[in-house]
Amino acid sequence: MDDLKEASQRKLSFFATLKAVFWSFFGVRKKSAYEQDVAKLNPIYVVIAGIFGAVLFITTLILIVKSVVANQ
Repeated sequence: MDDLKEASQRKLSFFATLKAVFWSFFGVRKKSAYEQDVAKLNPIYVVIAGIFGAVLFITTLILIVKSVVANQ
């Protein structure tokens, strides 16, 4: 029981949080992996990773649109 409590108290690294947020953008995640991540995620990292992911997504869309418009 102590191992479970200790494991749930460990926080994921920032890059592991980025991976979890990346998968959440696509909505493709096993329920067991999602539950493990939720128990270990650091809320500050989630906010930072979410903002980073949103900026990356919007930048990618803008670049695609500019590329398409420039080729016409």
